[in-house]
Amino acid sequence: MTAYPGRIAATPRRRGVGSRIVAAGRHALGLPMLLLVVWALVATRATSRFFPDPVTIADAFVDTWIGPAFVEDVLPSLARLGLGVAASIVVGIAAGTVIGLTPWLRELLEPLLEFLRAVPPPVLIPVMMILLGITDTMKVVVIVSGAVWPILLNTIEGVRSTDSVMTETARSFRVSWWERLWFLVLPAASPRIMAGVRQALSVALILMVISEMFASSSGLGYRIAYFQRNYLIAEMWSGILLLGGVGVLLAVAFGLVERRVLRWYHGIREVNRA
Repeated sequence: MTAYPGRIAATPRRRGVGSRIVAAGRHALGLPMLLLVVWALVATRATSRFFPDPVTIADAFVDTWIGPAFVEDVLPSLARLGLGVAASIVVGIAAGTVIGLTPWLRELLEPLLEFLRAVPPPVLIPVMMILLGITDTMKVVVIVSGAVWPILLNTIEGVRSTDSVMTETARSFRVSWWERLWFLVLPAASPRIMAGVRQALSVALILMVISEMFASSSGLGYRIAYFQRNYLIAEMWSGILLLGGVGVLLAVAFGLVERRVLRWYHGIREVNRA
């Protein structure tokens, strides 16, 4: 023990969970708080009514969204967003797995998929309105029409990149097709699938707002457009901040799910780094 006193004294003590959470929160909130201070300082010198200070926007946020508007506008938007994302995940993973496992089908559909992917979903809104009417179904279909592509294409590539040696080994041991799919193909493709879902969340949020701005009588997009048309500037900014908050919550929730689903993948990466 006496041979290495300096080394023992220099060994750092591991921080507890509480201190790590506090440090993470301090790092996460530091820049936003700094930006709020800068915004407040600039707003006090600005003469334009289109650039209100944070206190005015906070008051408008409480008056606008804490109450009936939360039930009439926020919850319907979140419901459409959730349905659109869920449908995109189911369709994207199912279709991507089938296409990725079938080489001739992949070659047949590749030109069509590239063409459809290149079509901006907002230009389809008038067509959807004619076919489906101004309904919640139309808005969900618009969300799916854009959010499904990152999941579909990433699933195809993930399934294609499954290790051929492991696939042949599973076949030689007479592992059934369903077992290979569930225990080999989908786990191997899951990092790419989760990357596609992450991209799809941001696309779905954007399309939710756009679909409600075009044709709707409720929702966050409709309400923000209403505030803008009626020059309710502080209320408009409060809606934009609410959308940003929804995006942050989606990112946090997805991060928790991703860490659980890809726990094995992150574990392998940590071992490789060591």
